[in-house]
Amino acid sequence: MAYIDYYKVLGVDKSASSKDIKKAYRQLARLYHPDMNPNDKTAEERFKQINEAYEVLGNSKNRAKYDKYGKDWQQSEAFENAQRQGRNPFGNGFESATYTNASDFSDFFKEIFGQEAGFGRGNYGSAYGKFKGQDLQTELTLSLRDAATTQPRTLTVNGKTIRITLPAGIQNNQQIKLKGYGGEGVNGGPNGDLYITFQILPDPTFERIGNDLKTKVTIDMYTAILGGEVQVSTLSGKVKLKVKPETQPGTTVRLKGKGFPVYKGGTFGDLFVTYNVELPKGLTDKQKELLEQMRKLQANGTTA
Repeated sequence: MAYIDYYKVLGVDKSASSKDIKKAYRQLARLYHPDMNPNDKTAEERFKQINEAYEVLGNSKNRAKYDKYGKDWQQSEAFENAQRQGRNPFGNGFESATYTNASDFSDFFKEIFGQEAGFGRGNYGSAYGKFKGQDLQTELTLSLRDAATTQPRTLTVNGKTIRITLPAGIQNNQQIKLKGYGGEGVNGGPNGDLYITFQILPDPTFERIGNDLKTKVTIDMYTAILGGEVQVSTLSGKVKLKVKPETQPGTTVRLKGKGFPVYKGGTFGDLFVTYNVELPKGLTDKQKELLEQMRKLQANGTTA
């Protein structure tokens, strides 16, 4: 049997860890699996090599024998026993008589799976093993207000209709996994998973920072100076907010628990309200006169 470098077959170094070997095998096996490459004989032959290589390198004992004896690794025990007994390990005066005839693949693969397994199309069950289906990716766009409520959604992915319930508090670019909702498994293997990435649209009223919200509200000059009340929008409706006298433009107040819901947390962030002060327009002569009096009083430091 001709020597096959199984490390080259899997594309790994001889110093590769068992984890690296397993990872390389899974990637290549999925890539060249006959069910993924129908009627492709080249891919089918490559797939056989990959399985053969993994049966050797994926087993620590087999790998140790292969590293030491190369193509004759299967005869290692007989060879070592014969050495201990001081005789020809191959017996009957032959030099490796079992492996003098080279073939495209070693007899090891047949020994592992048996001749009855075959390599024809559609006959990959026990010989080729089970493989997880392909993982799928999709995106779902939500408004900020939709993301703030628990609600049912229906998706169509890969021709399948999927009904899910979205928890309140989903973050922008957050990704969730739906196990088993991906591509179908191969040879009875498990289905792949579906990964949903959420895109939250900007909101005209609220700016989201984590689980907190920021908004702006405009009050008139008189309310800013004398105090009063103003209506403020929240995700759950409007609330009345008391404005303190002499409130300065840009002042920010916090409404605790009026922010965004915490994802699966049962609590809420806070709402931060910033005041914009709007100056009056179209003043009458009397109003201007009163304001002029106020300015003079302020300049003179008079309070009454």
